[in-house]
Parts: sequence; structure tokens; C-alpha cells
Amino acid sequence: MMFEKVLVALDFSSYSQKILDRVPEIPGIREVVFLHVVDATHPSRLGWTHGPHIENAKILMVEKKEALEKHGLKVTIHVDVIVNVITQGTIAQSILEIADNENVSLIVMGARGINPIQELLLGSVSSTVLRDAGMSVLIIRDTSLLSTTVTDRPLFSNVLVPTDFSRPGDDVIAVLKSLEGMKKVALLHVVSRAESKAEIREGVAGAKTRLTALQQDLAADGIMATPRVRIGDPTEMILSVAEEEDVSLIAMNAHGTDRLRSLILGSTTFTVVRRAKKPVLIVRTEKKDETD
Repeated sequence: MMFEKVLVALDFSSYSQKILDRVPEIPGIREVVFLHVVDATHPSRLGWTHGPHIENAKILMVEKKEALEKHGLKVTIHVDVIVNVITQGTIAQSILEIADNENVSLIVMGARGINPIQELLLGSVSSTVLRDAGMSVLIIRDTSLLSTTVTDRPLFSNVLVPTDFSRPGDDVIAVLKSLEGMKKVALLHVVSRAESKAEIREGVAGAKTRLTALQQDLAADGIMATPRVRIGDPTEMILSVAEEEDVSLIAMNAHGTDRLRSLILGSTTFTVVRRAKKPVLIVRTEKKDETD
């Protein structure tokens, strides 16, 4: 099972609480690490003033720990509470260090902020964690910021899986197959490179054949898959199909290699995370090389 031990970064906002409400829905979850980072890198003129913040954070985290442990789950959740005070570095670096030290398989965070034209943005902390994490990252948006619609659907009830038929794309599907309770996915391939109508037709036909093979493979594991082929810009098509299919989650792979840190997250993946109104799971199946 994947995602047995999960790190949840908390800031105690109402937004953070909405994220916490989704944590019990993560398949296979057995243990949760709550983390709140106190940024003490910019001392006040009055000296050390973080004491009350730290103590209040501990109280709030214990309350959330007790609430989560009472959740009616088949697997009892054990929650560790960590308040990390940093005097150098960044909040993102602190989250990444704790995630490595605790050997978690998934980091759960929020994406905050809306610009003047209502396009969702990705916060700098989430962006850095997403780029540099050595494990999978789940970005959960508070969709109530955009809509009054309330949904009781489980987070993994209807997952969109964009694939380019590469090995990283196959890794995403393999991870989903390993998760408990997976029942429904939408498989999407976007034909984005073609110089003629004939090449487009050939690309679409080839994609349909390969998606059908993936559909049959998933069916063997009891997962109903719906193949979709689109033509155009990958980011736009992924976002469009996510809305058309009303998916509960988008699952994508992280492109690149650890030796090329600036290329770890593919541009399409990062743009989807930045703009999507749906939660996005970025799958990494191997931890980064510790010598890098």
C-alpha cells in the first residue's frame, strides 16, 4: 500500500482545516505527522516574541490530533505533532527536512491565493515543496473559495490521469492500482505535436489503441477506466477534461531527474497544479538521490 505515512503541513487557517478534513480519505493511510513551522528568521525589535505562538500551536495541534484519531476509520491513525522553529532557511526547507526525517510517503499541502482575474495561484512554499520533494505531494485546493457547491465525494473517487505513455506516466497508473478502494479513473492523452491532418489522425488512432490497452489492464484490477483523447495544448486540455468529467482529483507524474533540479517538475505538470481548481497529486515513485 502507498501513502501509509503522511505529513500534513498546518497553518491553522480555515483553509487548513478544510485540507485536514480530506486527509482520512487518502487510501492506505495509517499514520499522520502534523507539522507547523514557526518562522523566527526575522527577529522582532522586542526580542524573542514567538513563545505564545509556539504554545498556542501545540494546543491547536493536539486538538486536531484528538479530532482525527476519533475519525471512524478502519485503520487507527496515529498522529505525531511537531512544531518546528526555524531561525535560518525557509518554511519550505523545513517541511522538506521533516518529511525526509520522518520518512513519509506523501506530503499534503494547500495552494492559496487568487489573483485579480480569479486564476488560482500556487503559494511560494507549496511551489518549492512541490519542486524539491523526494516523495509524492498532494495539493488540495479549497474549492469553496470559487463555488458554494458542496461535495461529499471521496478524494480518490474519480481520478483524472493524463498520460503521454512514458515510463513516468506508467508509474502514476501503477501507484493508483496499488491504492485501496480505487474504482474509477479517466485516462487522457493529448495529441499536441502534429504538422498535418494525417499526423493528427494517426496520433489520435494510436492514442486510442494504447488507452484501450490501459483500460483493459485497469479493468483486471477492478478499476473502471474511461479513455479520452484530445488535440491541442496539454495544459488546457487537462484542465478542460477535469471539468468535463467532474473529477475529484488529477494525478500526474513529476518529470525530470534529480541532477537537474530546475527540471524536476515538468512545465505542464506545474502549470496544471498552479491553475487547476481540483486537487492534484504529483506522484514520485523513487526518493531523490541523497548525494545530490
